[in-house]
Amino acid sequence: MIRRALAFYTRYFAIWVILFGIVAYFWPGPFILMGPYNRYFFSLTMFGIGAVLRLEDFKRIGERPTIVLIGSTAQFTIMPVGAFLAARLFRLPDELAVGLILTGSAPGAMASNVMSYIAKADTAYSVSLTTVSTLLCPVLTPGLTYLLAQGTKLDVPFWGMVADVLVMVVIPLFVGFGVRHLLKDKVEKILPVFPALSATFIVFICSLVIALNRDRLAGLTGMVLVAVLMLNVYGMVAGYGVGALFRLAGERRRTLAIEIGMQNAGLGTVLALAHFGEKATIPAAVFVFVCIITASALASFWQRGRGPSLAE
Repeated sequence: MIRRALAFYTRYFAIWVILFGIVAYFWPGPFILMGPYNRYFFSLTMFGIGAVLRLEDFKRIGERPTIVLIGSTAQFTIMPVGAFLAARLFRLPDELAVGLILTGSAPGAMASNVMSYIAKADTAYSVSLTTVSTLLCPVLTPGLTYLLAQGTKLDVPFWGMVADVLVMVVIPLFVGFGVRHLLKDKVEKILPVFPALSATFIVFICSLVIALNRDRLAGLTGMVLVAVLMLNVYGMVAGYGVGALFRLAGERRRTLAIEIGMQNAGLGTVLALAHFGEKATIPAAVFVFVCIITASALASFWQRGRGPSLAE
């Protein structure tokens, strides 16, 4: 009974993101009070994700290096360049431009694994891509942000961001993986707790951004919303297109569409808040809501057997 409840809670975490986002907008106080701990919460999120990874997940990467290379390369080219172009096209202010570029340079979202499962895509491929992009992000996320944000007047602290990503992402991820590998059977009994834990902290991080930017979001221009939506849709279409270009199976095209279209905007939010200020978190916060809604709609569409055939 508890396992089913946790599975339900984790699977539909998009609903909790939206509901708590609304709560944070109207009652921001409790979220702001816990704001100083957001880095710890994100580290615990990655610990929970590491705890559900298996040795087989890493072996799978070595067994399919070509398609993982295709997906990972697409991840760190399509979205960062798209974010840069969108920021230029809409002439976003420096803080918003850097926030959008940082969001586009983030690794794939862990929620993409759930969405791939719902969409009847290749979930194992999704896990492999998310794992690789997460391991690469300590260098690529700060590096791409530094490179693409040169046109702004903001300083991009490359090494500070590298250190933050290592502490908040890579170390907790491997600690979680190590705990599961060492304790094995004991961890297996409480395994559903970890995804639920990660989902909870992601919900909190998104709600915190809403609470901190309540006044700014009230005056949110359609320009920012359109820029974020365009980036998200562009990522999904381009991801699917890359799969078609390399003649991947239909399930893997779906995986690439979801994986590339969904970014780990939670990480982008934490880094933006730490290094560029509250205003820079707005694109990441908006992206969380947009990508969850579009990915959920797309996954639901494919789940019903519509769209391109799996035999492509």
